[in-house]
Order: sequence, then structure tokens, then C-alpha cells
Amino acid sequence: MQALIRDSRDDDIPAIAAIYAHAVRHGSASFELDPPDAIEMKQRRQALLDAGYPYVIAELGGAVAGYAYASAYRPRPAYRFAVESSVYVAPNRLRQRIGHALLAALIARCEAAGFRLMVAVIGDSANHASIGLHAAQGFSPAGRLPAIGWKHGRWLDSVLMTRALGEGARTPPPPGR
Repeated sequence: MQALIRDSRDDDIPAIAAIYAHAVRHGSASFELDPPDAIEMKQRRQALLDAGYPYVIAELGGAVAGYAYASAYRPRPAYRFAVESSVYVAPNRLRQRIGHALLAALIARCEAAGFRLMVAVIGDSANHASIGLHAAQGFSPAGRLPAIGWKHGRWLDSVLMTRALGEGARTPPPPGR
């Protein structure tokens, strides 16, 4: 069965919050230490949507199997053509290519919106699944920040990967943007 990729809705928030809570408590993809509640997750999602970033859901069998969104890479105006990707998959849906479908849809939506570079900030250099997912979607290594976070009783690296979107850096952005 193939996942349906669609725009997120308010009624997805409980599932999004549960998926993220699991990732925070048990994984190293997020450097948050305490999972935010559903109210906070709804506010975060709405802020991204209000700023014009895509936020998508993978639905499988009527349930949310994962989600992905883009956000500003950095707040300074010169970074306005760069986005950071975030992809989270429900623990019972890992290794079912949900992340691949989500990231592909996120890339397409960001290209359509005129963004030129996507940055993946991957928590933990031992997160081979996320590194492999991004490599399979055309991301290239851009660096590693060693021992930048402390979580689960150990130091964690951040791995940086990038992927050009659309014309990338081959052409200037449209005037006035």
C-alpha cells in the first residue's frame, strides 16, 4: 500500500505530536529534550504555514504515518531562498519508504515556491537512516558539527547536507523577492 501525501490539517495535530514526542524521547533526530504538547505543535505548524512553508502528511490506511515540513534555514534576509527540511515517521511505519515519499513531496513543494537550497540538519552522525534518506534524494554532505548536543547521556554530532532546488545557484533569484 502506498502512502497518500497531502497537506497537513488541524486534525492531524494529535498524531503529529505523538510522532514527534516519540522522536524526542527515544531518538536523536531532534535536540529537544522534552516533547512539546499538541497545543505547541499546532502553534508551530501554523507559524510555518503563515510564513509560506509547506507542511505535509503521509497518510496510510487512514492514519498519519509521518510528516515533513520546511522552515527558514536562518532568520537573516539573505537566507530567504534556503529552507531546512524536517521529516518524521511514525515508529510503526519505519523502513516503509514513508520518509522518501515525504521528502520528495517536500522538495517538489519547495521548488514550486521558488526556494533554491534545502539544508538537512541531521541529529547524530550515527543516524544512518536519515543520512541515507537524504543522500537518496540528492543531498550532498556539507559538514559535521562534532559533539554539538548532549542528549541521552552522550554527545551528539549534527550532520549537514544540502540539495539544490530548481535553478539552485546557477541563476539569480527573481527580482523583488
